[in-house]
Amino acid sequence: MNAEMNKPRVKRESRNRIRVDFDRSPLKERLKAKFLNWYFLQKILLTIFRLVLLIGISYVVLYPFITKISASFMSVSDFVDTTVRLIPKHFSLEIYRGVLTELNYAGSLMNTFFLSTAAGVIQTFICALIGYGLAKFKFKGNKVVFILVILTMVIPHGTLHFAMFMKFRFFDIYGVFNLLSKAGIMKAVGGINLINTFWPLMLMSLTGLAFKNGLYIFLMRQFFRGLPDELEESAYLDGSNTLRTFVSIILPLSIPMLVTVFLFAFCWQWTDTFYSGIFFNSTKVKLLTNFIDTPKSLARAYKASPGWDMYNSSIINTCGLVIIFPLVILYVFLQNFLVQGIERSGLTAS
Repeated sequence: MNAEMNKPRVKRESRNRIRVDFDRSPLKERLKAKFLNWYFLQKILLTIFRLVLLIGISYVVLYPFITKISASFMSVSDFVDTTVRLIPKHFSLEIYRGVLTELNYAGSLMNTFFLSTAAGVIQTFICALIGYGLAKFKFKGNKVVFILVILTMVIPHGTLHFAMFMKFRFFDIYGVFNLLSKAGIMKAVGGINLINTFWPLMLMSLTGLAFKNGLYIFLMRQFFRGLPDELEESAYLDGSNTLRTFVSIILPLSIPMLVTVFLFAFCWQWTDTFYSGIFFNSTKVKLLTNFIDTPKSLARAYKASPGWDMYNSSIINTCGLVIIFPLVILYVFLQNFLVQGIERSGLTAS
């Protein structure tokens, strides 16, 4: 302590005088003092290292997309031309024309958009409600319920494939339909067939058991635990009940987290193949997940060509590009909400 007190300190007047003397010195001396030192060299090396690292990571991540986008504009002859790399020699829109017109892209897009939006909105509200209850209410069995929520994230979905199909193929609520059939009110059909309808995904969303809902509940619980209890206590003193407090006070404060959960739910439902493969086994309901195919006109025209295999692979890749293109647009406009939601979820280091 005494040693620190005995150290000479530079007074403000001395600092100002040193700054004035430096400004009055010749330009050559000032440049030499500013740039020819170890600190400046360290900053330059660190900046170069970061730039090279970011360019390398961006190359690894973006190069596959760049090659697929480039190949989608190539003709069949470009795939057998060894001089063609990324820039097509014969620019063509045939692949996009065939994919967007012959494969009913518009109908698949509308069905997928409706399903993803409805599932995303329902899952966001239900998971927020469950997460709020687990975070703010201390009831008997709270930890057991939370453990069950975590188990929904751990159990492989493939193990429930057959059970989920049979449940919604012969859908019944506590044997109600079976009792009605025994009473002669309805025919003994063994239950209602909900396959090839949106009802299975809607019902699973309403009960918080849809795809990745355990993760959404966990995110909302972590977020609500960070909100001060004084907000709710003040609302209760003003005569507000629990539901009104949740809707009018808690939800407006949770908009970044709600948007984050909605984006996750929307995007995962948009690209889901597991549940879509279970509940939509007919071509009557056209979704983007079963939209990937080869247009018949392109197959007839180029199937005998030497570069058909690579050209057909490019068609399939183009189908994937037009599927994820709406998600890219969505991310561009809502990326700020996504970053804020992740920061406030408690998953990042403070």
